Amino acid sequence: MKDEDISSKGEEIEDQKQLFGKKIWRIIPYVKNYWRRAFLGIGTNAFARAFDLIPFVAMGLAVDYYQSGTLTGPNFLIDLISSNPELGYGLLIFSCFTMLAIFQGISDYSWQSLGYKVQHDLRMDATKNLVKMEVSYYDLRQTGALMSILSSDVNQLEDVISDSSTSIIRLIITTFTAFVILFLMSWKLVAVLFGPLLLIFPLVWWFSTRVQRKYRKQRESTGDINSILENLISGISVVQAYNAQSYELDRVSFESETYRNQAIGASAVRNRFIPGLYAVAGIAFGTLVTAGGYLVAGDEITVGNFVTFLLISTRMTFPLFIFGVLLNQLQRGEAAARRVFAITDLEATIFDIPEAVELDGGIDSIEFKDVHFKYPETETAVLNGISFNVKCGDFLGIMGHTGAGKSTILKLLLRFYEPNKGEILINGTNIQNFTLESIRNQLGFVSQDPFLFYGTIKDNVVYARESTVEEVNHALDLAGATEFVNSQEQGLDTKVGGRGVKLSGGQKARISLARALLKNPSLLILDEASSALDAETEKRIQQNLLDSGGERTTVAVAHRLSTIRNANEILSMVDGVVVERGTHDELIISNGVYQSQWQIQIGELEN
Repeated sequence: MKDEDISSKGEEIEDQKQLFGKKIWRIIPYVKNYWRRAFLGIGTNAFARAFDLIPFVAMGLAVDYYQSGTLTGPNFLIDLISSNPELGYGLLIFSCFTMLAIFQGISDYSWQSLGYKVQHDLRMDATKNLVKMEVSYYDLRQTGALMSILSSDVNQLEDVISDSSTSIIRLIITTFTAFVILFLMSWKLVAVLFGPLLLIFPLVWWFSTRVQRKYRKQRESTGDINSILENLISGISVVQAYNAQSYELDRVSFESETYRNQAIGASAVRNRFIPGLYAVAGIAFGTLVTAGGYLVAGDEITVGNFVTFLLISTRMTFPLFIFGVLLNQLQRGEAAARRVFAITDLEATIFDIPEAVELDGGIDSIEFKDVHFKYPETETAVLNGISFNVKCGDFLGIMGHTGAGKSTILKLLLRFYEPNKGEILINGTNIQNFTLESIRNQLGFVSQDPFLFYGTIKDNVVYARESTVEEVNHALDLAGATEFVNSQEQGLDTKVGGRGVKLSGGQKARISLARALLKNPSLLILDEASSALDAETEKRIQQNLLDSGGERTTVAVAHRLSTIRNANEILSMVDGVVVERGTHDELIISNGVYQSQWQIQIGELEN
């Protein structure tokens, strides 16, 4: 049995044993950050509950007054309304409802604003952890699933704070206050009322231990649906080109049906629980009215007090139904909390070691010493004892068949991954002895699949960096992008669309290159950066880079050998091993892999 299967089974067993779950309580430290707001919400809610119950007492006293003509109750109240009892009782009730509205409004605002603040903090903590995670974390995870956690799951926890918290406070205060008032009026009727209510506890246990797993599965299904829809929308051109609409609809339908079935299952449990509460309330009030009639007939309680007792008792049923809704929210919150805190608990495997220092100045040299590497959860090594050295200002080219390990070398330089064996040296020092930020500040990276963010051309060129217009234009010139940018009606303010879909592959490549050059990096890393460019544009850009390079070091991976022809050294790779190295002319003479590939490409050009 797989580890994840064992884990899933363990969670299901744990779900069946838990009443409220464990993860949801982890939002309490976030609430503590705003304890003043929380206490304001609790205090004003307490006042609101008091003003909610006082009118029922006043109604009972009014009934006794209208029946007997005698004022009863606290002396201060009798003194207050004695001149005009009819008007006095009315004004008292009106005043209580006014104060209820004021205090309840303050309480609701306090808890809702607290919920939004905690929602923001949770989302930021989760996002901070995600952006720190190494690239390998994302290799087997879908964007839609992560987006679902950062949006809907975090929102669910906000609901727990803003709605469930006020419900808990209302339930506790109302139940306790009402119990005290009712007990002082008649302990016998309290016994009659609360006896049947004890049946609620087995109902709660039955509901909680059955619905939690269904809600967790439901939240997981939400993430799966988002993942498929994100892929569908992002890849709509491929879907339509391959007439795969039916296939994608079937995938969405399967995940949606899974969500539907889990939701219906949870609804079935929930809608057996709520009627159970009604049944218990029916038993309690039925026996209460019968017993109360006997007590009134025996003069053990006045009619007014019995009316008050009934009114407050009906108010107590409201917390019971809140309790049902509350459990429902808490169970949903538990399912969401498991997913959110799974992200906040993430720990990156690539991080700054305690003794890491800032890289002082630029990158003057790079050395790979017997580097071995294989990707996580794969059996075959990608790099097998790679060694090379690049000096300041050099241009290193790397070529080889697909899967030879070329791009992996670049990912190790960027510290997206760590070597399994061997060392990578920067300026003669192990790369791990420098902070990640200081190394990446010196790098300019252009990938074979240039990623542009939604926004304008300028937004993408100056990404995460303040720059002048002159600096932006200079970077565009070097990247050979000035002409096409100026040809756009809005120039630098041209919208590129999501992932740059409004630009051609070559245009995206040049914008991505301009973004890298704007950093004025001491090490420029190019991963098939010119594969989408025509030969003339590529040649012009290469010349620009050579003329402006100075002491900039360049490491470039390329299938098109014209891209790396002028390199100081070229590594020719096969199955993770460097099989030959040298300049273009030296490798042509050697009649090896490089010469073979060069002949093929020259032949293609001649044809």
